[in-house]
Amino acid sequence: MKLYYVPGACSLTQHIILHEAGIEHELVKVDLKTRQTEKGENYLEINSKGYVPALRLDNGKVMTEGVVLSQYLADSKPEAGLLAAEGEARYDTLTWMSFISTELHKNMGALFNPAVKGEWKENVLATLNKRLAWLAASLGQKETLTGTFSIADAYLFTVLGWARIVGVSLDAWPDIQRYQAAIASRPSVQAAMKAEGLI
Repeated sequence: MKLYYVPGACSLTQHIILHEAGIEHELVKVDLKTRQTEKGENYLEINSKGYVPALRLDNGKVMTEGVVLSQYLADSKPEAGLLAAEGEARYDTLTWMSFISTELHKNMGALFNPAVKGEWKENVLATLNKRLAWLAASLGQKETLTGTFSIADAYLFTVLGWARIVGVSLDAWPDIQRYQAAIASRPSVQAAMKAEGLI
């Protein structure tokens, strides 16, 4: 299995999940400016969408879209306990995945675009701050989103990690900072970040 990634990008989510689940994998770094892999491949021939993550399965099939890849990896190693097989626990985790994707990833990710400035940027930040305030209230003193480490925690950790890069302060939300530190200390997270050159 190959994970096509950019260091610290949303593909870090699947990288953490691969380590957490103990799934053997190969990493292939992608340069999104040149659309080339570190092996000199044209990334658009691998994933015509042009962004990461992409996952090449052992049978050669390429899958894309991070939320789906996270579910696929969790379902392929159910004993890791990263996503319940059925019932309310599964849907609780998927609810978090949807919230992170649409409310945090979308807004935090927009701030990487230099065209987002002025009133547009103020509106994005206002929405993001509302979502972060809601997140902090929902987290409280919990160390994981659902009671045990899940694919949603890997995703949230990744997206929150962008805050310092795009100039969003988390100082107003100590519970988010505490949560982020707890997730960062996990061996799977440390392993993924070290492999990507982030620590």
